Amino acid sequence: MNFGQAIEELKSGSKVARSGWNGRGMWLILVPGSKGIRPVANTPYSNAGITDKVDIEPHIDMLTAQGNMQPGWLASQTDMLADDWQVV
Repeated sequence: MNFGQAIEELKSGSKVARSGWNGRGMWLILVPGSKGIRPVANTPYSNAGITDKVDIEPHIDMLTAQGNMQPGWLASQTDMLADDWQVV
């Protein structure tokens, strides 16, 4: 499927990946965001001086080949033009 179809799958709650990715086991999920999050002491948000509740916007996260979650994944030109997207 193409990138637009992959985005629609993400919106429906599916995990998606490209068959052309070099790393094994990598996939994407859509994180819907959170409303009214109060920063916890000694976290990057509180250390930046944020003391009021904040909303975290929706974003796409990736499970990397190393098994770590990468928040805020961004598509490359190649990813956007690829037709090898699949639901995993």
